[in-house]
Amino acid sequence: MLTGCTGDDGYRQYSGPTMGTYYQVTADCPIDVGPHIEAELQRVNAEMSTYLRDSALSRFNRAPVDSWVDVPLAVVEVVNAAIELSRMSGGAFDVTVGPLVNLWGFGPDESDPDGAAGVPGDQAIAAARARVGYDALETRMEPPSLRKSRDLYVDLSAIAKGHGVDRVAGRLMAAGCQNLLVDVGGEVRSSGLGPTGGPWRIGVEVPDPTTTGGVQRVILLGDAALATSGDYRNFIEAADHRYSHTIDPRTGYPVEHALASVTVLHDSAMWADGYATLLTVLGPEAGWDFAVQRDLAVLFLVRGATGFEERYTPQLEAALVE
Repeated sequence: MLTGCTGDDGYRQYSGPTMGTYYQVTADCPIDVGPHIEAELQRVNAEMSTYLRDSALSRFNRAPVDSWVDVPLAVVEVVNAAIELSRMSGGAFDVTVGPLVNLWGFGPDESDPDGAAGVPGDQAIAAARARVGYDALETRMEPPSLRKSRDLYVDLSAIAKGHGVDRVAGRLMAAGCQNLLVDVGGEVRSSGLGPTGGPWRIGVEVPDPTTTGGVQRVILLGDAALATSGDYRNFIEAADHRYSHTIDPRTGYPVEHALASVTVLHDSAMWADGYATLLTVLGPEAGWDFAVQRDLAVLFLVRGATGFEERYTPQLEAALVE
């Protein structure tokens, strides 16, 4: 972790690895908040990681069917949000998609030879899909616990990073930070003003796997969160075909459409994170209809004949830098 690095503007910067990715925090705080950041991210990992065998979520995934398993309250709250996203999307987002993610080689379980080496066969996909179904997952708040009515594998990777961003931001605000920007793996949340005295300026990356660092659009961020999902960084190549890491639970296969990336502006990084994945699965047409019907602030970047075509809802337009 880089901690205590203070610029001429008085803002401290912190960074390090977390949740299989990175975190970067820029904040104007009365104290050194490095330990607060580390503690909060470690707690989220211990609760929701599928890569840590002893996390609360991993223990639930190994638990017997039809038994209530005690988990931290935060796990129930995030699972409840994920179930709501699953329901409103008709299963395009499914919190139990983990068996398919693992099968295709994008998760912690590398035991399947097909998923690790190439394209899984139809029988393997059918078997994994039989273990997917958010309707077989139950939660309760008192005591906080989860139960499954059949064999399931819950995967919160499409929403946990955003939740972690919200947790860190909340912890820093409680510590007296007036101005801050929290970034965990590209999911961000800000409060107050940036070092230049104006709104935070967040670049939306050009969704091209052959380049890095290119900015397609700049979005002004006040007290809000931003999340981007796309198929241009994490993928596998097999049989001269590129397969996205985003799996459609309804088919068992990675998404195949022209939507290159989705950026969602929301009050909550957790919800922005979840919506971005949901819209990526739905694609450029159904995803657009979903966003418009729910008044979401969304930027779509769609592959066209001459490059990336932009499409954004009225709720996002005011935040774009022309």
